This record gives sequence, C-alpha cells and structure tokens, in this order.
Amino acid sequence: MRWILALLALLSTSANEVAAQGKGIRLWNLTTATISEFQLSPPGKNDWGPNLTLNDKDKEVDHDERLRITGVEPGRYDAKVGYRGSKHCFVREIEIKADAVFSIADKDLKDCNK
Repeated sequence: MRWILALLALLSTSANEVAAQGKGIRLWNLTTATISEFQLSPPGKNDWGPNLTLNDKDKEVDHDERLRITGVEPGRYDAKVGYRGSKHCFVREIEIKADAVFSIADKDLKDCNK
C-alpha cells in the first residue's frame, strides 16, 4: 500500500512540474501575409536579435499560425517583421509575457517599406 501511495505522490509531483512549465511564449500571426522574418530588439535600440521564424518547421509563420518564441525573456520589445519580397515593417512596444500568446495584426505594423 505504501508503494502505491509513494508512486501516486511521485506522479502528482511530475504532473504539477509539467503544468508549471506551461506552453512558453508564442507569436500569433494575425497579419494577412506569411511572415518570413521576425526579430526583436529592446525598445528604441534597433539592436535586432536572430530571425525567430527559423525555429518554425517551414521557416515561416503563415496567417493564423503560432510560432514558439525561445530565448526571449518576458518584457517590452520592438519587432521587425519581414515578408517575402523584402518588405519590412516594425511593431513598437510589444509586451511579451511568460507562457502567453502575443499577436501581431496588420493594424500594428508601422514604417513599412517595399
């Protein structure tokens, strides 16, 4: 009987640890186009990090697709968003929270070039 109780306690602890890990940070692409580049910078610094779309299986984030963001701490960021054909836009002051989804829509895009 003690063995069964110990096993149940161990399984409960493991399940709680997995639940606490959450799903991580995710970008939800609500723009009308496929994103081929997504980089973050501290606000106002233009110090762009790596292209995070390379973490996706097809290296792009389609409309209504979510991308797991890794190696980024929660906080405020500026984002550089790139599309096929070398169009780039910026999104300023995105708030990224731990284990949460943040989205980008066409209305968020600023200073686009073609």
